[in-house]
Amino acid sequence: MIKNVFRLLKRKSADAVPAPSAHVPPGEVVYAIGDIHGRADLLAEVADLIAADVAASPGLKATTVLLGDYVDRGPASAQVIETLSRRQFPTEIVPLRGNHEQVMLDFLSDPDVLDQWGSFGAIETIASYGMDARLVTRDSDYSQIRDAFALCVPASHVAFLSRLPYFHVIGDYFFCHAGVRPGIPLHLQAEEDLIWIREPFLNSDERFEKMIVHGHTPQGRAEFLHNRINIDTRAYQSGRLTCLRLEEGDARLLTPDA
Repeated sequence: MIKNVFRLLKRKSADAVPAPSAHVPPGEVVYAIGDIHGRADLLAEVADLIAADVAASPGLKATTVLLGDYVDRGPASAQVIETLSRRQFPTEIVPLRGNHEQVMLDFLSDPDVLDQWGSFGAIETIASYGMDARLVTRDSDYSQIRDAFALCVPASHVAFLSRLPYFHVIGDYFFCHAGVRPGIPLHLQAEEDLIWIREPFLNSDERFEKMIVHGHTPQGRAEFLHNRINIDTRAYQSGRLTCLRLEEGDARLLTPDA
């Protein structure tokens, strides 16, 4: 009990502490964007902020890593995927896979996945592609819904989602959607953990090989801890899509925090 209380206090006190001793290569600036969840409007706002920041830092190689969960919950999943699949962004982008993209892909292969997907945002995504979401009920024929949905989703979107990597490494930073399993080398992490894990990752004190930058577990504000940075701030509900800026040994937020 005492140990758990101490760990909670330690986490709370670390929220505003910048990530120590992690660097990106000289001459580079890296932006990381948390879970978008269908908020194309917020993605456009963050893109404008990044464009302005890049213009103020001429000569730097700029890369934006997106941490997954582009679809579900918010109103414009299809628009988000269209933007990212066309690479319509002010920097080079590295879009990673989230668990929500995986479940959407799984549904296209197996209609029974709708029971799972429906519990965390399928209706909003289906509607964003122009289908009548009122047709989706527990009494519906899931195969018919899948077939109709597959006709609405552009092949370019399916190809984009299918190619999404599970992680990316730049300098001392390891980017993934959900986190990593403690005790396992980063290059041996299971794909399922990279997009789904919460515990034992979130309460781990382990100093991983690199600083982990992740989303997946929403918080009221970004978390800066000694071994990980969480930038999922529940954008679809809070209206705050968090963007982390990394340059040399500096880590700071480009977007307002709570």
